[in-house]
Amino acid sequence: MTATDTSEPANEKQSAADQAQSKPAAEEIDPKSQAATDAVQPSMTSPKNGMAFILDIPLEITVELGRTSMVINDLLKLGQGSVIELSKHAGETLDILANQRLIARGEVVVVDEKYGIRLTEVISPIERVEKLR
Repeated sequence: MTATDTSEPANEKQSAADQAQSKPAAEEIDPKSQAATDAVQPSMTSPKNGMAFILDIPLEITVELGRTSMVINDLLKLGQGSVIELSKHAGETLDILANQRLIARGEVVVVDEKYGIRLTEVISPIERVEKLR
């Protein structure tokens, strides 16, 4: 054989053909083993599979202490030192909203002289999706 000769000896061609025949065709793959492979691989909604771009979308997070309603006349009478009574009682959990949708509830904490919220209940993704309907 010369350096430019790329032909294979006859017995190597035969063994390659035998190997090709011993491999199952795509339609011969066991569906159970395919399902197991699919279960191990990450889903298409995984951030690593093209959905990562939504992770940088900003959301408005609101912590709601309570609500009330008043007529315009009462609103105009408000001044420094006025007290507005809210619907929630002291000690009740606060609502945490993302883009005006309830996602969790929590309680007020102080961390390094700043207010924070300790989550006490997180609304399940299923419940959040149901509320969209």
